[in-house]
Amino acid sequence: MAGMVTRAFTAVVAIAMAMLAAAACAQTPAQQTPAPQAPAPQTPAPQAPAPQTPPPVQPVQGAAQTPAVVSDQYVIGPGDTVQVFVWRNPELSVTVPVRPDGKISTPLVEDLVAVGKTSSQLAREIEKALAEYIRSPQVNIIVTNPISTFSQVKVIGEVVTPQSMPYRDGLTVLDVVLAVGGLTEFAAGNRAKIVRQENGKTVEIKVKLESLVRKGKVDENKALRPGDVLIVPESFF
Repeated sequence: MAGMVTRAFTAVVAIAMAMLAAAACAQTPAQQTPAPQAPAPQTPAPQAPAPQTPPPVQPVQGAAQTPAVVSDQYVIGPGDTVQVFVWRNPELSVTVPVRPDGKISTPLVEDLVAVGKTSSQLAREIEKALAEYIRSPQVNIIVTNPISTFSQVKVIGEVVTPQSMPYRDGLTVLDVVLAVGGLTEFAAGNRAKIVRQENGKTVEIKVKLESLVRKGKVDENKALRPGDVLIVPESFF
């Protein structure tokens, strides 16, 4: 009897120890698998700055603009600027304005009249003056800034907007008539005329503007010269 009690007590103790061991295991925290860490953000490689477009170059205000074409028949006037080029003599080559008195001054040549002459005529006169100092001078004249009244063409009379306009090479009667807005209703277009100074004399050239503008007779489209005045008279009725 005592042996049975001993065996039962031993079994109870074993069961109790087993239960205590299980409880201890339940209280031990399970190892947790560490969560994957997000990769560290990569610093982007520095990019080269985009090339900047340079701002457009603005024209300098007040700078003189050289006209594209100047006729060889252009008559020099006060206020014009002329470039004097002396071949093989750069120290004598200069750019000078035509003074209000109509004269220019260059090295070795002072107070030479330039007004009323073409560039070729002025070049020949400078050559004569320089011949006293250098052998066989060769001179070229370029009008770089024609601004005098000699370089203008005037349109007056029975046109929409009478005005003066700069001369350019190849300018014709039709060009200026269109530029001033055409003829008025009172214009006597076929009695128009061009007044021109030629070799110190006044020359009148008749132009039938009515036939040119309204009938297209292109043979009346006369070429103009610097200093010309186109006059359109009024009709009598």
